Amino acid sequence: MARVLSTAFTEMFGVRYPIVLAPMGGSAGGALAAAVCRGGGFGILGSGNGDPEWLAREVPIVADTGRPWGVGFLTWGIDLGAVELALSYGPRAVMLSFGDPSPYAEHVRRAGALLILQVTDLEEARQAADLGADVIVAQGTESGGHGAARGRSTLPFVPAVVDLVAPVPVLAAGGIADGRGVAAALVLGAAGALIGTRFQATTEALVDPSTTKAIVAGRGQDTELSRVLDIARGSRWPSKYHARTLGHPYLDRWRGREAELAADPQALQDYQDDVARGAIPPRPVWAGEAVDLINDVPSATDLVATMAAQAEAALTRAGRR
Repeated sequence: MARVLSTAFTEMFGVRYPIVLAPMGGSAGGALAAAVCRGGGFGILGSGNGDPEWLAREVPIVADTGRPWGVGFLTWGIDLGAVELALSYGPRAVMLSFGDPSPYAEHVRRAGALLILQVTDLEEARQAADLGADVIVAQGTESGGHGAARGRSTLPFVPAVVDLVAPVPVLAAGGIADGRGVAAALVLGAAGALIGTRFQATTEALVDPSTTKAIVAGRGQDTELSRVLDIARGSRWPSKYHARTLGHPYLDRWRGREAELAADPQALQDYQDDVARGAIPPRPVWAGEAVDLINDVPSATDLVATMAAQAEAALTRAGRR
């Protein structure tokens, strides 16, 4: 392993590269997490609300690699039983995002797992440090999928979190889709990068082929942070979180009219009817602002090695300058 990519994170987790799979619900399954682990990164299952059948199916796939792996939850959508069930499988780490992690932190520690907490503002970062997080993920607004409605972009947010929570290792998240982004995260003081959208366009991701195609063809300027699609599909996501997606007919139809949409039962039924007849995708296409950098669909194992080599090259170039 090149020393240039050795960080507090790689040493703590026993992995080769400071490249981490974001626990994307619906796409970060066992095969994708396993592929990232085999490539030398750290794979985190996207368990969402901790469905027992999903965990029973996906955990063995990544656990069979014999390498460190983790499981991630939507903190607002789980209970203690979900966390304890996941811990029974022996993950190296549990990651909690979007909500108050305090009811679960001590249970994770007592089980001997490392605690990864994702934050979207400095107050959340203070809380994460006070709770004894082993790693803190600083998520910028460029991220695909859900994030803070009034968050900050990755470039200024990450070093602010690094300074605030030191010496706790920080992972940068948001707008990172290649090795140059990983290198930038390290220069900002982070101990690695948590990457989502780029890993959706891999052969192991649990996504519909139409989603993969849309990501490869997507442009950052076409992504939008909004609550419209959560409202339209009846999602229980708290209103403080919006979702960054590629363009969608319902965004165009209801942009700026969220309250009206929420109060219109026929409009909500129209969404379900449009999904049923194939007029719109079954799920929004979550995509971050770095989607422009995604133009192929490799194996995640190969992708980790490629990003690591790119990061090393970028850091070497910067050093020469």
